[in-house]
Amino acid sequence: MALNERLIRKLDKQFEPSSLLSMRFAEKDLSFQTDENGYPILLFIGKKQENGSIKGERYSRVLKFTADGKKIKDHWDLKGKAGTK
Repeated sequence: MALNERLIRKLDKQFEPSSLLSMRFAEKDLSFQTDENGYPILLFIGKKQENGSIKGERYSRVLKFTADGKKIKDHWDLKGKAGTK
């Protein structure tokens, strides 16, 4: 499943650097990890379990910049199911 364009725009912002954040979006629970610059790089989307983990899908972000800070690559890859244990 490809990510919704509205969700991609929401995740295109910078957040608190090197942290794990949670939020709700379109009746789904999200949990994402940010890099040292505050960009989301790992995303779990689905339904939050009692233990706090997300059961659903896991995405990884490919994000590359030039030396002067211009974004040259930015896309999300589906990596599989999350929280299946």
